[in-house]
Amino acid sequence: MEGRRGAPGSDDDYSFVSPVVKYLVFLFNFIFWIISLVMVATGVYARLMKHAEAALACLAVDPAVMLMVVGFLMFFVTFCGCVGSLRENICLLQTFCICLTVIFLLQLTAGVLGFVFSDKARDRVTGMINNAIVHYREDIDLQNLIDFGQKEFGCCGGVTYTDWSQNLYFNCTQDNPSRERCSVPFSCCILSDDKQVVINTMCGTGVQLLEYVEAGDHIHTNGCIDKLVDWIHSNMFLLGGVALGLAIPELVGILLSQILINQIKDQIELQNYNLKHRSDPWS
Repeated sequence: MEGRRGAPGSDDDYSFVSPVVKYLVFLFNFIFWIISLVMVATGVYARLMKHAEAALACLAVDPAVMLMVVGFLMFFVTFCGCVGSLRENICLLQTFCICLTVIFLLQLTAGVLGFVFSDKARDRVTGMINNAIVHYREDIDLQNLIDFGQKEFGCCGGVTYTDWSQNLYFNCTQDNPSRERCSVPFSCCILSDDKQVVINTMCGTGVQLLEYVEAGDHIHTNGCIDKLVDWIHSNMFLLGGVALGLAIPELVGILLSQILINQIKDQIELQNYNLKHRSDPWS
């Protein structure tokens, strides 16, 4: 570096900031910035399409709210990365790098804690599923999500199919006036392999009154918690690949942004050196 400074006029044209690194950081952030805008727009649209009172009843598990929160967070982080790389702003790039590092560490911590405290994590998931069952009829997104899960895993309820008695409409008490009393959603039903012209969507009617074995002739009686645990155990390599796929872009973003920050610092140091020697060539 001292050798370059000794060459007259060479410092004016030389830059430590690599255009490749600079625009790689920008492109990396721009792609995820667009994705974040799509996520926020989708969440806002889904939110506006609901009745306010029904949506507010289930904020904790509302998919639209979760989509908006993740989208806003991603928008802020990638905005710092985009503008910071284009403007060569160290403050914004450091904000981007710190946020990405914190997100990576939180994901890593959550994974370790989930593995170590698997029983507590199971109880937490059970509580979330039970809360979702309570608000099943109040949120269309949540209803579709639960139906998809029950059809995909071939399960019904959290621990067992009688968990649906927690829902106001499916509650099995004698004073429940609902026409769906002691029933379960259609997504719990066992569908035959034969393609029927007319599907019986009322196959879950009154099944909570049946014995476990008899109910098993009509619906899936196993809870979704056990099915989910079995699925996780049988797809560990897939989940590991997904986790690695999430971690690699984050680590690449941290590495590239840190390289760019160091290059900008070197460039600032070079500019300060040039200004000092122009004003006092004998120093």
